[in-house]
Amino acid sequence: MTDTDRSGAPASAPAQKQQFELGTGPGRVLVWFYGVFTVAAASRSVVQMIVDFGRAPLAYVLSAVAAVVYGFITYSLVRGGEKARRAALVCCAAELAGVLVVGTWTLVSPSAFPDATVWSDFGMGYLFLPVILPVTGMIWLRRARRA
Repeated sequence: MTDTDRSGAPASAPAQKQQFELGTGPGRVLVWFYGVFTVAAASRSVVQMIVDFGRAPLAYVLSAVAAVVYGFITYSLVRGGEKARRAALVCCAAELAGVLVVGTWTLVSPSAFPDATVWSDFGMGYLFLPVILPVTGMIWLRRARRA
C-alpha cells in the first residue's frame, strides 16, 4: 500500500471546496439593497454628468464611484465563494471609508459640494442607508466565513 492509498479514497479525487452562499437568507436582502443602490447611484451620476457636469464634477464623479462599488459588491454577493466574499468585504470597508470621508467633508466644507453625492452627509438623502449597508454587509460577510 502506498501513501496515497491509505485514505481509501482515490489519490486523484479533488478535495471538495466549501461554497459560501452569500446571496441567501439575509444576504438576499443585501443583494436587493445593493442592486437598487447600484441602479440609483449610476442613474443619478450619469444624468448629472450629462446634464450639468460643470456644476459639481467632484460630487458627480463620487456618485459614479459609489455606483461601481455597489455594483461590485452586488456581483460578489451573487457570485459567492471565498474569493468573492473577501473581495466584497474589502469593498464594503472601502465603501464605509468613502461614506465617512465624504460625509465628514460635506459637513466641514459644504462649498466643495454644490450638489449632493450619494455619500453626502453620511447618506442622509438616502435615509443613512449608505452608512448602514457596509456595516451590515461586513457583519454578514464575516459570519458567512464561519459557515
